[in-house]
Parts: sequence; C-alpha cells; structure tokens
Amino acid sequence: MGSSRWLSLLVHLLLLRPPGARPAGVIRAFVVPHSHMDVGWVYTVRESMRAYAANVYNSVVEELTRGEQRRFIAVEQEFFRLWWDGVASNQQKRQVCKLLDKGHLEFVLGGQVMHDEAVTHYDDQILQLTEGHGFLYETFGIRPQFSWHVDPFGASATTPTLFSLAGFNAHLISRIDYDLKEAMQEAQGLQFVWRGSPSLSEQQEIFTHVMDQYSYCTPSHIPFSNRSGFYWNGVAVFPEPPPDGVYPNMSEPVTAANIDLYAEALVANVKQRAAWFRTPHVLWPWGCDKQFFNASVQFANMDPLMDHINSRAAELGVSVQYATLSDYFHALHAVNVTWHVRDHHDFLPYSTEPFQAWTGFYTSRSTLKGLARRASALLYAGESMFTRYMWPAPHGPLDPAWALQQLQQLRWAVSEVQHHDAITGTESPKVRDMYVEHLASGMLGVRKLMASIILDRLRPTAGEWRAAPAADSGTGPTGHFVVVYNPLAWTVTTIVTLTMGLAGVSVTDESGHPVPAQIQNSTETPSAYDLHILTTIPGLSFRHYSIRPSTGAQEGTQEPAATVASTLRFGRRLRRHASRGGRRLVPVVNDCYTVLLDQDTNLLHSIWERQSNRTVRVTQEFLEYHVNGDGKQGPISDNYMFAPSKAAEPAWEAVGMEIVAGQLVTEVRQYFYRNVTARDYTYAIYSRLTHVPQGYDRQLLCHRIEQEYRVGPLELNREAILRTSTNLKSQQVIHSDDNGYQMQRRPYQVYVNNSIARNYYPMVQSAFIEDSGSRLVLLSERAHGISSQGNGQVEVMLHRRLWNNFDWDLGYNLTLNDTSIVHPVLWLLLGPRSVTAALRQRSGLALQHRPLVLFGELAGTAPKLPGPQQQEAVTLPPNLHLQILSIPGWNYSSNHTEHMQNLQKGHRRKAQADLCRVLLRLHHLYEAGEDPVLSQPVTVNLEAVLRGLGSVVAVEERSLTGTWDVSTLHRWSWRTKTGHQRGGSTSPSRLPGGPTVTIHPQEIRTFFIHFSQQ
Repeated sequence: MGSSRWLSLLVHLLLLRPPGARPAGVIRAFVVPHSHMDVGWVYTVRESMRAYAANVYNSVVEELTRGEQRRFIAVEQEFFRLWWDGVASNQQKRQVCKLLDKGHLEFVLGGQVMHDEAVTHYDDQILQLTEGHGFLYETFGIRPQFSWHVDPFGASATTPTLFSLAGFNAHLISRIDYDLKEAMQEAQGLQFVWRGSPSLSEQQEIFTHVMDQYSYCTPSHIPFSNRSGFYWNGVAVFPEPPPDGVYPNMSEPVTAANIDLYAEALVANVKQRAAWFRTPHVLWPWGCDKQFFNASVQFANMDPLMDHINSRAAELGVSVQYATLSDYFHALHAVNVTWHVRDHHDFLPYSTEPFQAWTGFYTSRSTLKGLARRASALLYAGESMFTRYMWPAPHGPLDPAWALQQLQQLRWAVSEVQHHDAITGTESPKVRDMYVEHLASGMLGVRKLMASIILDRLRPTAGEWRAAPAADSGTGPTGHFVVVYNPLAWTVTTIVTLTMGLAGVSVTDESGHPVPAQIQNSTETPSAYDLHILTTIPGLSFRHYSIRPSTGAQEGTQEPAATVASTLRFGRRLRRHASRGGRRLVPVVNDCYTVLLDQDTNLLHSIWERQSNRTVRVTQEFLEYHVNGDGKQGPISDNYMFAPSKAAEPAWEAVGMEIVAGQLVTEVRQYFYRNVTARDYTYAIYSRLTHVPQGYDRQLLCHRIEQEYRVGPLELNREAILRTSTNLKSQQVIHSDDNGYQMQRRPYQVYVNNSIARNYYPMVQSAFIEDSGSRLVLLSERAHGISSQGNGQVEVMLHRRLWNNFDWDLGYNLTLNDTSIVHPVLWLLLGPRSVTAALRQRSGLALQHRPLVLFGELAGTAPKLPGPQQQEAVTLPPNLHLQILSIPGWNYSSNHTEHMQNLQKGHRRKAQADLCRVLLRLHHLYEAGEDPVLSQPVTVNLEAVLRGLGSVVAVEERSLTGTWDVSTLHRWSWRTKTGHQRGGSTSPSRLPGGPTVTIHPQEIRTFFIHFSQQ
C-alpha cells in the first residue's frame, strides 16, 4: 500500500473514531528500561566500551538482582559479547543466567547490531541476525521473539518478513515519515499486522508497533526543571567516566518535595500517548542513547516514583510497572482487538521535517558501501569453499579450527558494518576507519584461508608456485597460474580480468587447451595491460588456467596468443555543441545489443535491442546538485540528509572518447572534463560489451552492458549523479528494491517543499523504469540513492562531498568532507519485460558474486594442473539461489530439550566447534506471477544436489537463523479484518526430515545438513 493509499485509510479510520476517544478505565503503562548502544557512529567500539558500555551491563546486572520488580531489555549483541567474553566475572555470568531464567533480563532483536534497513542487503541482514542469535542460543538457550528496530532511518518491507522467518512474534519500529506518523497517531493506526511480502502474504505476516512521536527515548523535557527528565544518571562522558561519578545533565533526584511533579509529568505523558493507541496498554520506553551506565541511580529514583503513582492509580487513572517487551506484547496479544492489515509497501523514504529528507545516506561514503559488499561476497565464497574442502573429507593438512577462526572474524566484521550508523555512511571518520580496519583484516584472513585451500588442492606440485597480488605487473620465466572459483550454485559463463605486465600472452586450461582471451591497455594503469579471459565454471567449482608469454605462438605451437584489442580515439567534444549530434553514429555490436555512440558529442545516443527489435534513445551524463553549507542560509545536506537548493547542473564542459575494440570484448571509455582546458578528467564511464563465441552460454553475459564509473574528487558541497535519459514512457515511475529481496513501485510524488530529495529511494541491488514495450534495468554492487525526476529518466547518486557549519555536525565530525575517488559499477539490461524479468535476479547475483580469482606466479617448471575431473558441482535450478552453504561451528544440540539440559549441567559454549553440521539456506528468487516458468514452485532433492559433498544422512529444517526446529515453532496469531487469527504458518510442502523439498516463490528455507562421516 503506497503512502497516499495508507494516508487515505488513516483518514477514514480517523473519521470513524469519536472525538477525544481514548482507552476507558485505568491506563496500564509498561515502563521498559533500555539503553540504545550504537556500535560505532561517533565513537569507536573500544571507546564506547571504556566510557559507558561495559558499565551498562555491570550496573544493570547488579541492580536487577537487587529488585524483583525491575526489568531491562538488551538489544545489540556486539557490546554484550565483548562484555561477556572480556569483562564479566563468573559471578556476573551466573547472575545473567538467573535473570534470563526469571524473565527480568530479556534479549530482544538479538542481532549482532541493529542493522540499517535502507542500504543493507538481505544476505547481510540475515548474517548479522544469525551471528547474534547463534551466540545467544548456544550460550543461554535464548531465542529472541520480539524486534526492537527503533533507530534505522525508515523501515523496509523485507524486515518484517525476515523477522517472521526468524520466529519473532512482534516487530517494533520507530522512524517513519513525520507527516505519516502524525496521521497514524491521530487515527490510532500505529499498530497493525504487516504482510511484508506480496508472495508470502499472511504466511509470514507479523504484528507491528510503530513508536509514537517520542520514539525510543523518555521525554527529555519536564516542566519543573531545566534538566532532562528521567535520566538521573546524566549523559555519558568520553573518553572515561568522571572519577567523582558526577555526569552532565543529571536529572534532579526524586524527593518528597518534587515527587508529585515527577508523577504528574509521567502520567500526563502516558495519557497523551494512550490517546494514540487502541488499547489501554501503553509502551513507555525508559532510556535513550548511552543510558543506564549507572543503573543504581536510575532505579533508585524510578522505584519510589512508580510506587507513588501506583498508590494513586485510581485517582491518576494510570498504573505503572517495569516491563520487558515480552510483558507488553503478551498483554496486547490477550486483548480482543481486530487489527488492520498493511500490505507489502515499506516506509521509505524517511523525513523528519519538510526540508529534512533522510535520503542522502543512501549514497554517503560510497567507498565503505562498496567495501562492505565486497567483504560480504568474499565471505560468501569462503564459506562454501571451506565447506567443500571439509566434505566429504578434508583434502590436506589445513587446520579446521584456524580456518573457522578466519571465517568468524569476517562474519563479525561484516555483521558490524550493517549497523544503522555504519554502512549508511553516517559515522565519524575515525569510526569509518575502524569499520574499514575490521573488514580489511577479516578479508585478509579469508583470502589466506582460500589460498591455503588452493595450495592443498595443488599438492604435490604446490611448492612450485607462489602467491602473487592480482595486479602484479611482473612475470616469472614461466608466467602465471590462475585459479577461478565460482561461488554460485549455477554454471556461470563470464569474463575474468587480470592486470598483466606483458602485452603478449597465451592462456590454456587444465587440459592444456587454449582459452578465448583478449589483451588491451589497462584503464587505470597506463604501463600495464588488462587480460580478459572467457571462463565457464560449474557451481561451487574451480577452473585452473596457465598464462605464459606468447613466444610459442610464433613457433607454431598449439598455444595461440590472446587477441589484441585495437583502440580508436576521438577528440574532445564540447557540451555546448551536444545539440548538433545524431548525424554520425558509431555502432558497437554483440549478439544482443547494438550500442550507438555519437561521434559528434562522444555521448551514448541509443541502444538497439535484438529481442524486441526496438531502438531506445538512451543518453548518459554526469550532473551535480549544488547544496548549501551555511545553516543560516537555509536547509543543508549532511551525512544523513539531502537538501538540494535547485535542479542538478551538468558537471562537465568537454568529453573525450576511446573505443577499444576486440574479438572478445569491446570497451567504450568516455572521459568527462570540468572545463575545456582541464588536463585531468573528474568523471569517466567505462562501458563493456562481450562478444560471446559460439558454443558458450550467452544468456546472462550477452544481455548486459557493464559500466564502471570513475567519480571525483568532487568540489565542496556537491552531490554527483549519473542521469540516464531515455524515450521510454515511464510516467516518472521507478521501481527499486528493498534490500535485494523484493521490488517496490515508486511513483513520483509532488510535495510543497523538497520534492527532489523526497523522491529519492535506496537501490541496494536493482532498479528499473519501463513502458509497455521495454524495461531498462540497473544492477548495482553497492547501495546508491536513485530517483526518476523526469519521464523516461533515471538518476543514480554516485558520490557526495559536503561541509556545513552546524555546531552539532562540527562537534561530532559528521560533515562528510569526502575527497575520495569512487569506482562504482552498474550493469544495464534492456529488453521486453518478459526477458528482463527472467534475467534481473540472476544477473544481480552474477554481479554481486563474481568468480573469485586467485593469482600465482609460476617459478621453475610449470606444475601439473589438476585435471578437469574434480568434486561434483553443486547445481540448483535457475530460480533457486544458494543463499548460504557454511559450517557455522555452533556446538549446541539440534534438540532443544537436550540443549537446555546440557546448559543446566554447566556445559556452556564448549571450546570445541562442531565441524559436522552444515548450514544450508535456499531462496526462491521470483515473486508469484513474475514469470510464467520461473515463478513456479520448484522441487529439489537435497541428497542429489549435495552429492559432491558426500552422502546426506539427515536434513533438519530450521528457522531463518537456525535456532528453532520449524516443527516446534508456533508463532502468535493476531486477529485481522479477514476474520481469521493468523500467524506464521508452515508451507504445506514442508516434509519433516526428508531430503526432497518444494520451495515456493520468495520463500527462504533454512536447513541443517548432516553427512556421513568418512
């Protein structure tokens, strides 16, 4: 349901509600103590642990043991795990276990972090949730059942689906558009049942609570004091707690003189909130950012205040109690209310005021966004490669414990960067450096692991080669050795590119047969060469290639040299002459497209698409939004917000072009200069079409135009976009994805103010515009802001460089003065809806999970390469994606009763990891009705699919994060207008314990696989 339809429903509800309606009788306020602990943002994790985070758990655990009525909810796991493993005493650990058993301490959400919902990929959301849930279940037998997603900047429709699959009974969010929240409050529409997936619908619906205008913090203003209200411990101090224990802005202690004033303030706020909800139960969050580092003073003041209110409950009309989320939602669930249903539409974008559209963070810190996704892809490849190494039996002397440690380090780093002030680019520079350091360290470890696996595969010849960096410009006497690994569970035909120091080389495969290859001048390194190799790799399998100097070709050997591309250069063309173009067109042709370039303008002119025999007018150029940096002069853009003062302006005056034409690949290089005399270009587009030889699968490779961009460094207070303009009659409607999981239709909305920024949306993996004849699809390897500001147009924000004089931004160093050069990649698909709908998902995964290349220098005599025979490939049908294949290492029993008994015996978190349990997760890529063939349910025999890993002896179906046996997972039902009480139901296709499963559109199914040990 779009925002306009949702608002219409709320207005209807408002008209039906009698004026001044509010719950009758005594209002029951559930006071939920919590601390919002950002994993990063302004301060590093280490700084936060030292200043306040460790003290939150130290003091909360102590204070909960002192008062039976007291409660506390813990949310993100990163700080808790650091405290548990490095700070907590054995006595504190025993106290935590007792508090959990009694329900006085509750873990909600339970992920490693509270992930962002706009720019994160669903793979990484699942990963960080699985990381946290695995720790909690292994350590305590705890399985969180409620979310607490109070700070992400907007709410995705993917999240309620994933949380349903994880076994949650209710979902809690806060940040949605200000005017929508106001309307929902007035209509008592802040609570509803959300069916986040159009294909799964009521199967994975979840009750959702939107926090009111006070959000997750306690009201900070109290009328009788100039200090913040209800924060008796004050504000955290960095870098260390004050030695005297006196913190800034500590609320006035509760005394006999002011207890009535405190009570009146709290009761008034509860009553105000009660009017916005349909039941007499009010959720009253007590806490905020960095709170409860001194839980003693907090509870010492709140205890008597709550006793005082309850002693006058009949008079005041309000009773109060400490509560966890479980307490609140249990009470709500018991009320006989029929709830409204929200469909699959999300709550994006998010604005807090007319000129405060939080759409800038979709692009902020593009380099970090790209690194986070590359790290995720490397982890994905490393997980399956290690699993294949271990099953059916390890191939060599690699230490599995060391290997698992490398994977776990990168799991932690990738999970951490999904935080809502991390991948969003809204953190301070030193915190960005922390994320980068953690990702880089984890990636290095996994690369070492993968190199070790390759070495083991090559024994006994492994001593004859040594690892070399992929961009190494030197060559040994016998050349190079390349191992290419395909992490996808399909056979992939694609191009891999290496940077070489030689212009003439030959490439052969494992059998010594020549391989199609092309050499050309490098785009980035003038003294080097790019070697393109055409490869076909089965699922989860390797190919091996030898690269040697091509002297043998002249001697009549069977090793023909890689073909050499030729370069055609065009002089600079001026922007002011662009209107004269269209008379001299240069074609670049493959079997799917003819790309027409205008040599009078050096710009893209149009694309002829073979499938529909249609020519679509397509032009591309770089523009910049000029934004204000002076808060006194009007709205400003910063890490979070995008506030353009006017329409985007062209960012170039001249453009040069080269066409590098080859038998395998043709590349078009366009260089955009800020002014006519500039020596260096600020922007570039490198477009590539592949000419797929006969005998190779060309479905995915032929149907895409690969583009890489070079953007920057930008001038100050500029936001750079790539605008693609077409003659498609798209009516300013763009479709963009929620987290790579599902698409959202985004019609252009006209606002009184700030329409440009409020029509920006996140693109995590894909977007498209279309008319009745054609669809233009954009696929991305990192998140961007995207918009359609005109009919047939799509613009992608690629980079931002900002500075402003707001004291708050300056004080926390959140001005985004990003001077970097970024290199994002987009793939373009053009064709009829039927063709592009079938290709979009698989092409997006082909971009995200490109084959991994390990590059080695041959020394001495060339080693004997492994033959074509290797482990049997893992191959899935084209509509199924292998979302994960890994050895998580958890050592808990799959039987919950047995696991709890082991915990009660004191067997908590044994040091020895379980290397026998394999985690498998499958995702049906298509929506119901999206494609006549690919949208059908698909049945697979897991024994057959995984035959290459050994003999399957058991298949257990689990919840999304692995902690529930699905046969024992019974989520709550909530009464809706359909007349039924519904909850998370299981698909009728689920066969308990069997190897054959049927997976329906958009289903994500999780399994534990057990193989016969050899």
